[in-house]
Amino acid sequence: MQKFDFSLRTRDGQKVDHILIAGKDQQDAERKLNQMYRNCQVMRCESKCTAEKRSPAMYIEDILNLITK
Repeated sequence: MQKFDFSLRTRDGQKVDHILIAGKDQQDAERKLNQMYRNCQVMRCESKCTAEKRSPAMYIEDILNLITK
């Protein structure tokens, strides 16, 4: 899933920056955003690349592989 960084203006006129929402695509993320902030106006949307995070177990396996070599 991709993450999208939104800046928006609420229906009360308040500006909200840097709301990260995960979604299959931008349309899915905007749908989720509209569930939380009804009748908001999207000012900006940027796609954020999420690097795959490695679990601590993978780090231990890498260290053990180095030791056994």
